[in-house]
Amino acid sequence: MNENKNRKVPIWEKLLLTVEEASAYSGIGKNKIYEELKKDKCSFVLRNGRCVLVKRKEFEKFIYSVNEI
Repeated sequence: MNENKNRKVPIWEKLLLTVEEASAYSGIGKNKIYEELKKDKCSFVLRNGRCVLVKRKEFEKFIYSVNEI
């Protein structure tokens, strides 16, 4: 049981990322990611109570679809 708690999953294999992980993964600042997550049309946000997570695959699609953030 302790093995599962200590196992680290690489960011590129995770379905959901924290804002900090998304920032490290993409090179985009945390504040800019939070700005995007607040937008009504944001397709890569998942809210779990007060916790805000980033859907990695949707986030990647968003990054590839824009020329400027």
